[in-house]
Amino acid sequence: MPYTSIFSFGDSLADTGNLFFISQPPHLHHCCRPPYGETYFGHPTGRCSDGRLIIDFIAESLSIPLVKPYLGVTNGQISNRTKEEGVNFAVAGATALDLSFFEERGIYGVIGTNDSLSVQLGWFKELLPSICSSYSSCKEVLEKSLFLVGEIGGNDFNGPFALRRSFAEIKTYVPHVIDAISSTISDLIDLGAQTLVVPGNFPIGCSAFYLTLYESKHKNDYDEAGCLVWLNRFAEYYNQRLQAELNQLQELHPHANIIYADYYNAALPLYQSPKKFGFMGLKACCGGGGVYNYNASNACGGEGVNCCDDPAKYINWDGVHFTESAYKLIARYLLKGSYTAPYKFGDLCLKNNKAYESF
Repeated sequence: MPYTSIFSFGDSLADTGNLFFISQPPHLHHCCRPPYGETYFGHPTGRCSDGRLIIDFIAESLSIPLVKPYLGVTNGQISNRTKEEGVNFAVAGATALDLSFFEERGIYGVIGTNDSLSVQLGWFKELLPSICSSYSSCKEVLEKSLFLVGEIGGNDFNGPFALRRSFAEIKTYVPHVIDAISSTISDLIDLGAQTLVVPGNFPIGCSAFYLTLYESKHKNDYDEAGCLVWLNRFAEYYNQRLQAELNQLQELHPHANIIYADYYNAALPLYQSPKKFGFMGLKACCGGGGVYNYNASNACGGEGVNCCDDPAKYINWDGVHFTESAYKLIARYLLKGSYTAPYKFGDLCLKNNKAYESF
C-alpha cells in the first residue's frame, strides 16, 4: 500500500516551519533569517538549514508535497487537501520530555521551547477530527500514513551538556526520554497509526557545536575523523537503549510496523570519508569563527556572521544542523540502504513508487 501522507513529530531536525509561526515576529529566531533557506527555497522557511531536511526528501520519494507545519493549519493557511497529505508537528528546540522535568533539576535557559513531544501529540489529537470523522475513516487514512516520530530527544541532552552537567547525570535522563518516545508511539498506534519510523541520535561528537564546547588538548579524546569519542559513545548508548525499547513495542503491537532509523550510522560515513562525498570536514558553513566556525554568541543568521560560498561542500550548516547536501545523502542511505530495521523502506511498497526509484 503506497503512503499518501506523512505525520511528523520532532525538533529542529524535522521542523518545516512551526518555528516560523512561533517566533513572532519571525526574524527573532536566527533560523528564520537569511542565509537560512538560501540553497533550495531562496528565503528562510523556519527550517534550520540552507535547504531541505530529511523529512522533505522522504516526502519527495513518496511523491507527497513537502509536509506543512501544524501551526500553519491553525492559522488557516492550509487546505483540507494538504491536511490529508499530512502535517508536521515538529518544533525547533523541542524536547521529548516536558519542561517541568528540567526545571525540577535546576536546568533553566537552555530549553528552546515548551512544545515538547506530549504537546505535539496533543496537537495531533486536536487535528484528527478534521482529518477523519469516525474510527473506520481514521483507520483508513492513518494506515496509509507514514509517521515520523523524531528525531526527538537530542535537545534533552544538548541543553544539559551545554550547561556542562555531568556525564553521569545526563545518562540518567536516557530512560526518561525513551519512555516519553515509547508512550507517544503507543498512543499513536492506539489512534490508528500503522507504520512508524523512529530515528536515533546522530554522532553528536562530530558536531561543530560539541567540538567547540568540549574542545580538548588530549588527542585520545578524538577519533581518526576528529570527532569526540565520548560523546559518540553516549549517542551509541542512547541509540541502543532506544532500539531495545522499539523491539519490545513491536512485540506488543505485532500488527504495526515500528522501524528504527539509524541516523547515527547513516551520517557517520560523511565524517569518516568527507572527500569521498565532496565535503571539507568538520567546520560549519555558516558561523561566527573559531576552529570549527561556531560561536554560540555569534550564531548563523546574526549580523555580520559569514556564510561559506558553497554549502554543498559542507556537512555542517550552522554548527548544530546539517546542510541540505548532507541531509540528502543521509536520506538516501535511509531510503535505499540498510539503515532502517527491522524493515527497509523498499520492503514497505515504496519500491513501486517512481519517485522513490529515482531518488
